[in-house]
Amino acid sequence: MVGILVHGDNHFIVRGPLPDREVARALIQHWSIIQIGATAPRLIEGWRISTKEFREKLEWAVVVPGDSEISVGVTRLLDELALRGITVHNSHFDSW
Repeated sequence: MVGILVHGDNHFIVRGPLPDREVARALIQHWSIIQIGATAPRLIEGWRISTKEFREKLEWAVVVPGDSEISVGVTRLLDELALRGITVHNSHFDSW
């Protein structure tokens, strides 16, 4: 599966299943700070950042609120996904 994980004005295209709230936050925490040589915590081993995907392949979306606003481009993409019937989960409000 491929999805988008959004954190403020940053986002990641991710290969892996729809993460739950705990995993989404762990992914953001692990990927938001460059840690040369760091190994991924066991909790997030099933997810990988993907550098090339088609937007039509996105199957899930999760927003983890950050300190900055979501960019206009990513907001449009989230709207497009919602129109396709994909639920955009917000870790601050939703449980899934």
